Amino acid sequence: MIDLPDLPDLPDLLDRARALRATIATAESCTGGMVAAALTSVPGSSDVVDRGFVTYSNAAKREMLGVQATTLDAHGAVSEAVAREMAEGALAHSPVTLAVAITGIAGPGGSEFKPEGRVCFALALREGETRAETVEFGAAGRDRVRHMARDHALELLGAGLEALAAR
Repeated sequence: MIDLPDLPDLPDLLDRARALRATIATAESCTGGMVAAALTSVPGSSDVVDRGFVTYSNAAKREMLGVQATTLDAHGAVSEAVAREMAEGALAHSPVTLAVAITGIAGPGGSEFKPEGRVCFALALREGETRAETVEFGAAGRDRVRHMARDHALELLGAGLEALAAR
């Protein structure tokens, strides 16, 4: 079992975004909209959460977010390069302050080179840098990997808000 930090306090996360006049978009693949669903489960979240892109297929990643076919071909859908283009595409296709992206292998399955539980994330800030990272959650089972990925993405949004507050 993987120990995880507690899920961020969603009302607090949204209040911090409000205080900064920040808005959020999500670009999700393996989580299928779970981050957007978590954020919008809080009443009044519509003043912070602008939109979510669920781009499960490579075609959706290309068409909705502008992920380059050459990036997909060179790195595969589960890569930091694709996560970065997903987050930047969410910024390009919405008027938000920050965007988080997730692409991974929730399982079952995977390969020697891209094992089950590998999830790539990116956080893009308008007028800022895009940060990408890979987390190896392990073969914890599809539901658990998806929930851990959701929670990690919410933590990244919190870190993005901290970076905005420090400006």
